[in-house]
Amino acid sequence: MQYHLNGFHSGDPSVAPETAQSDHVDVLIVGCGPAGLTLAAQLAAFPDISTRITERKSGPLEVGQADGIACRSIEMFEAFDFAEKVLKEAYWVNEVAFWRPQADGKGLHRADRIQDVEDDLSEMPHVILSQARVHDFYLDVMKKSARRLEPDYNRELATLTRTDDTEFPVTATFKCLDTGAIETLRARYVVGCDGARSVVRRSLGHTLKGEAGRQLWGVMDVLAVTYFPDIRLKCAIQSAEHGSLLIIPREGGYLVRMYIELDALNEDERAADRNVTAEMLTEKARAILAPYTLDVKEVAWWSAYEIGQRVCDVFDDVPQSDRKTRTPRIFIAGDACHTHSPKAGQGMNVSMADTFNLGWKLAAVLHGQAQPALLHSYSQERQAKAKELIDFDRDMARLFSAKPKNTEEAAQFQSYFKKHGRYTAGVETRYEPSNIICKGAHQALARGLKVGMRFHSAPVIRLGDGKPVHLGHTLKADGRWRLFAFAGAGDTGQPNCQIAQLCQYLRNDVASPIKRYTPHGHNIDSVIDLRAIFQTAHQEVQVDSLPDLLLPTKGRYGLIDYEKVFCSDLKNGPDIFDHRSIDRARGALLIIRPDQFIAAVQPVGDFDTLANFFGRFMIPQ
Repeated sequence: MQYHLNGFHSGDPSVAPETAQSDHVDVLIVGCGPAGLTLAAQLAAFPDISTRITERKSGPLEVGQADGIACRSIEMFEAFDFAEKVLKEAYWVNEVAFWRPQADGKGLHRADRIQDVEDDLSEMPHVILSQARVHDFYLDVMKKSARRLEPDYNRELATLTRTDDTEFPVTATFKCLDTGAIETLRARYVVGCDGARSVVRRSLGHTLKGEAGRQLWGVMDVLAVTYFPDIRLKCAIQSAEHGSLLIIPREGGYLVRMYIELDALNEDERAADRNVTAEMLTEKARAILAPYTLDVKEVAWWSAYEIGQRVCDVFDDVPQSDRKTRTPRIFIAGDACHTHSPKAGQGMNVSMADTFNLGWKLAAVLHGQAQPALLHSYSQERQAKAKELIDFDRDMARLFSAKPKNTEEAAQFQSYFKKHGRYTAGVETRYEPSNIICKGAHQALARGLKVGMRFHSAPVIRLGDGKPVHLGHTLKADGRWRLFAFAGAGDTGQPNCQIAQLCQYLRNDVASPIKRYTPHGHNIDSVIDLRAIFQTAHQEVQVDSLPDLLLPTKGRYGLIDYEKVFCSDLKNGPDIFDHRSIDRARGALLIIRPDQFIAAVQPVGDFDTLANFFGRFMIPQ
């Protein structure tokens, strides 16, 4: 964490100096779920962007709802600087147990117990923590931002219209549920994160398309006494006659969540028609767990729901026929545009990924750094990923509810779980080639860092202070592009080698994307941030011989930033070059988007390709 750049300040360094509030709204966010808060926290990083976030409820979420946090989401939390808090509180899913009936069809036995996340899938674990606590951490980030951003609760969206106004083209009216007053807001952009019954989605005329699975499920968080041996493991239990049960241990050491299969719904039934109670869920869980007993002492929260997989055709307000002449002003994210079952633990994770994709694009356009057409890429990228999720979720839900006739059929769910572990960890997302994702012609330079996928971190040593760090943890949610220059063999930044030539080009050439797109008077790394990684041991690299661009002077005093250069960690097994199959002879240059996805892998010295990439969508300053 870096601070004191523009002068010494005592106290909590995570609290930004407060800036004046404005009377206009750049981005209006409707809904305080995980999608809305992820976006709000990201936009709060920019003091010059005015953001409002509204919520129909009277206050923050306190209990219930989602709890599974994928490895990829923890990587994202690190970008907001609260991953450590999540990891301290959460239950870590280290292993998964699969239970099925005995060979004679009676009772239960453990069929297998496996590692939950494969080795080196991520430096972060798969964890369980209440969605309410995730909300708390986002709210804390927002409150400490320069805008001191806090949600406006008790606001029910009544109408939303797009006008011909070129500056603030979206008008929203809200009913204030606490006072009865009507509030009208005009905004440049609106993002609907208002759930499956989204008013924003309905205002766009979009519908969730798909079919309900007609399968009724219950979920409850309980404090219970049982002698079932795997109660503190994630367990998938398929009984012979009473359906299936998914056990998810919760944070704190005692609480347990149970997803309980109930009966199928008739064609004209909804979940509410069955009048499910906590007592009904408890009895069904006991029947599935038999012969093990279950004595529920307290039900902290419970609900009943039906499985359904639905997705919208587009996630913004521009019809396909108008893409060339209009740019989006209204977006939908999270459950507002895709719904699915909670079995795969993807709902909260995918919702947060939606707005992590959108936030930096809105900021770039509002800052005048990128062309407004960039905003089309949100719907294009995230709608395709939502469709993949729907297909995966449908198969996962079907297999979990299946009534296996033999051992082979019973093992199908277990096999599917193992096969798709990368997907459930959230690290399998890959965006297709576009203006902001290259085709991967030079992928061989870094075979373990795939173009279109998130940057897969590995340990390095920071040169300036010799500190072991994860390289991916430098990718903060601050809207900046990153250039990671991996040096070829023998290159330690000395003159006439590739890293020095790259620095000279980026600092001095008129075609340099750093020179073209960095506003006058801003820090040289404020838009595009260069980092170099050398193969040599850090004790052998001389700081005073590095190119100036790797020791940039910044801020009001022209202080030197010593955190731009890293070296291989040679103490702890394979270094980052081996871990991620980076060409040791030639090195590689990675272009990394502000949402941590790799836009390109290219030769370090291919300056024309580097310039042409940013020229596709950036606006010269």
